[in-house]
Amino acid sequence: MHPFDIALKHAKAFRAGLANRPPRPTIAPPDMLARFNGPTPERGEDGAAIIEALAQAAEPGLMAMAGPRFFGWVIGASHETGVAADMLTSAWGQNAGMYAGTPAAAIAEKVAGDWLLDILRLPRESSVGFVTGATIANFVGLAAARNEVLRRVGWDVEAKGLQGAPHVRVLIGADAHTTVYASLRFLGFGSETAEPIATDAQGRMKPEALSRALAQGAGPAIVIGQAGQINTGAFDPIGEMAKICHSHGAWLHIDGAFGLWARAVPEMAPMVEGLDQADSWATDGHKWLQLPYDCGLVFVRDREAHRRAMTIAASYLPKGGEIEHDPSLYAPELSRRARGFAAWAVIKALGREGIAQMVRNHCAFSKRVAERVSKEPGIEVLNDVVLNQVILGFGDGDIEARNAATRAVIERLQQDNVVFAGGSGWRDRWVMRLSIISGPLTEADIDRLGDAIIAAWRAVRPT
Repeated sequence: MHPFDIALKHAKAFRAGLANRPPRPTIAPPDMLARFNGPTPERGEDGAAIIEALAQAAEPGLMAMAGPRFFGWVIGASHETGVAADMLTSAWGQNAGMYAGTPAAAIAEKVAGDWLLDILRLPRESSVGFVTGATIANFVGLAAARNEVLRRVGWDVEAKGLQGAPHVRVLIGADAHTTVYASLRFLGFGSETAEPIATDAQGRMKPEALSRALAQGAGPAIVIGQAGQINTGAFDPIGEMAKICHSHGAWLHIDGAFGLWARAVPEMAPMVEGLDQADSWATDGHKWLQLPYDCGLVFVRDREAHRRAMTIAASYLPKGGEIEHDPSLYAPELSRRARGFAAWAVIKALGREGIAQMVRNHCAFSKRVAERVSKEPGIEVLNDVVLNQVILGFGDGDIEARNAATRAVIERLQQDNVVFAGGSGWRDRWVMRLSIISGPLTEADIDRLGDAIIAAWRAVRPT
């Protein structure tokens, strides 16, 4: 058989079994290593046999992230149409950096990007970059921000770097996601130079605190807002923040790794009011859009600022075609995967209505499981469930006792392996965090999740 046939057989079997597959692999690291390990190959082997051996070796170490029993992180389920498109992407073997190299890949990204600007109701003049994930999407958006705010004060950071540059203030909510700090490190700011802005009990930035902070300084400034706090799902008051930023000449960047998709749901308009007034936005396609790994998206209102930050030029590189859309103008890579094919296919498969309904369903499911478990004595819902995130605490007594109880419940839930959820630190609490974002989920899956949590709590609850 051809290696493709072997791969397709195993891919179809894996996806068909996801609903009944335990979500967490239980194989021990030494046993997993033994399945792959061996002497360095000296001679080539048969391709079909290699793919069969790979599938057999990997099987017990695969987590059922794409199934309806996984709630551990904010991870989508890789829509089957997108997976199929991604298979073609691999088979076509296109380097998608330049239009001249692969016109199909470049135009698939352009069209998918235009569709996303429409679905997310972002400024249509914005540029779109397809990158690996929200970490690099934040990096690209913040690179455009850094370069533009310095350009406005007469400094060319692309030519001169940061040594001797005017100081750029970076203001960020106290409950921002860790990957934003990683992006700041990559850009030479350093994670400790960002000025934290006070947040409320749900992790939303306080606009009055932002206004005071901006008023206390001068010079170029970047403000980083958040659409969807990783624990609570809360949104910063972005409309108010945008007005404040514009009055001070600051660039407003939004980390919307998953929350940006709420823009697709008309009835969520009050929560996302003013989001289109920001200057740049970052999100993940492999979260709520259910794209296969990897795909992040960055949108920048000022197309030229985006291009100045990302363009790579060399005499040997071909120029763009009649349609000016080289993907490398908007992402930090020349050699890269053609992510636009899967994005184009999944948007076609779901449509505007399908994306909105999926987000709508998941938000309703989050409220359903929160209501279900909160009726059990000793289980507390610790956030306002406004999106797809639910955080739970367990037990009573002091904080130390509650945190210990929560850790015990998480450990028992993972041992039971009916569903998967993990823990997270939120303020002074250790919490169980549920992320409701897998495409195939139904009410029955959510009820199973609630029952499994209650069963785990009852199993460890002090008598």
